[in-house]
Parts: sequence; C-alpha cells; structure tokens
Amino acid sequence: MTQSHILITGGAGYIGSILTSELLRQNYRVTLLDSLLFGGESIIPFLHHPNFHFVKADVTESRAVRDAIKKGWDKPFAVIHLAGIVGFPACQAVGKQVAWKYNVEATKMAFEQSADLGVDRFVFASTYSNYGLSPDGQPVTEESPLNPQSLYAETKIAGEDYLLAQKDSACAPLLFRFATLYGISPRTRFDLIVNQFVLEAYAKRQLIIYQRGYSRSFVHIRDVVRGIILGLEAEQNKIRGQVFNLGTDHGNYTKSDIVNLVLKRMPETVVEYKDLTFGGDMRDITVSFEKIRRTLGFETTLDVDDGVREVLFALKTGLIKDPTDNRYRNAQFIVR
Repeated sequence: MTQSHILITGGAGYIGSILTSELLRQNYRVTLLDSLLFGGESIIPFLHHPNFHFVKADVTESRAVRDAIKKGWDKPFAVIHLAGIVGFPACQAVGKQVAWKYNVEATKMAFEQSADLGVDRFVFASTYSNYGLSPDGQPVTEESPLNPQSLYAETKIAGEDYLLAQKDSACAPLLFRFATLYGISPRTRFDLIVNQFVLEAYAKRQLIIYQRGYSRSFVHIRDVVRGIILGLEAEQNKIRGQVFNLGTDHGNYTKSDIVNLVLKRMPETVVEYKDLTFGGDMRDITVSFEKIRRTLGFETTLDVDDGVREVLFALKTGLIKDPTDNRYRNAQFIVR
C-alpha cells in the first residue's frame, strides 16, 4: 500500500513495539511517542529505518502529540493511543489521581490534538475488564452493561465515554476492548496470566492458583496487532464511533484450563489451588467476538497453546535472560 503515516503513543511497550515492527514491514511511516518508563531496548532495531521517527515525551504533556510530528512528514492518517497506566495492579499502585491523569485526561488531550491536526481516525486501546462480571452467565457483547471491578476499568470506561461523545468529529474514534494478551514481544510482559503461569512453572516447578474456576478471555499479541491494522484499513463508516471486542470465541478459558495447557508441556509442575477474596479485578466472564468477525473479517491465527510453547521456548533458550526483572511487569503485585 502507499505510505501512510501512523503515530503511536506508548509505542515502546508490549503492544506498541510489535505493532511498530509490523507497520514498518507493511511500508507505513511510524512516529513513536513514549516516555520510556520501561526502557527503550524494544525500539532500538527501528532507529535507522527511514520510515521511523521516535520522540521521547510523556503523553500527559499538553502538546505531546502535536509536537511529535516530524518536520517534512505529512500529518498522521491515524493516532493509535496505547499510552497509559495499564492493568489494575499498576493503577492501584499509583492511585486514582495519577491513574485518571494518564488514562483519562491524557486520552482527551491526545484526541483533541489529533482532531486539530486533521487526523482521520483515533484508535483507543481499552479492555474487556470493563464488563466485570456477566450478570446472566451469557457471553457479553459490545452492547452489554459495563460493570467495572477495578480502578483500571473505571479509567478506561471514562476514556471510552469521552471518545464516544466525539463520534461525529472529523477524527473518527475507534475503540478496541482487548482480551487478556499473551505471547512474546520486544517488550514482553510477565504480569499477564498465560505468560506468568509459564514463567512460574518453568522457574519454580510450582503454580499457586486463585479463582480457579473464573473464566477469562485470551488473545495472542500478534493477533491483536492484526486486529488493530484491520481497523486502520477499514472504511471509516465501519469503524466510526464503534467499539469492538478484540479476541476470539475460542479464547474463552477458565484458569484451570490454562493450567492444563501449561501442564501439557511441563507435567512435573506442582499445582496448588487457594481461595482468595480481594478488592481487585474479580472478572469472571465469557466474551463474544462476533461483531469484529462480522464487521472487519477478523479471525485469530494463534491459540493459547501456541503462546505457552512460544513463552517456554523464550525462557529455555535464554532469549529473555532475566524474566523477573521489573521492566517485564507493569506492577509488582500480581493476582494469579
């Protein structure tokens, strides 16, 4: 395709680093804006690419998006807004004021600057955590009521509400509610259930599991990147002001199901189940992904077993030398 210019906030992170790689491969121009909170090693391979431009900036700065545009480059076709405090433990750790600043106020500023620049569409990374608990046990759809169980979900819903109110703007908002991600990226995270379970089983030969029967929805990070790009390339009338659950009906598992997939590859692992009640992310939910399949033609290409194998390979071969390093976690406290 012709070179289109995409700006990614939070582009050095778990999703952004692999998304940048794929966009460059597809001949997009990419401006990446990131404060490098977790370091910048993930984007070093792109620095000399002629279609890549990096700006170190904090997304809460009042002109961050506007000032990131490289002189001589055209305005961005789209802004993909990934920056924020991601996950309920990280939001709890920084507190409501900081979480709101980064996840709500920064979203408003990024969108306003995008609209002022004449950007065609604004892609927002949200979460299926917004649904919380399914009231009737049926799979939730994009029309289901939102029932946040964490500060993280509250901030994402507030960001969504603002953007959906801008659906008639010349800059079309597009919202993705991601399932729980897994898999390896240039900035891998080990505070996500599948990746974390594989790491603990490999390093400790032991898993301690809470909420064993709780259902979650899972999607490989490479499939998330594919979904985002489908949204970039779709006709605007298909995506303007739309919310899409991004994942697959085949990715709905209980935690016990995930444990069994880990045990398939590391059968010597000792598993201990414990009861725990806490004031955090109590999701127990099955998600429908019919809308994104029907509207954008999205289908996943990888499953959780692929993810378990991939993460285990990275650990066994030493691709990730110290997976316990803090840079592989958005927050230290993890509920399994």
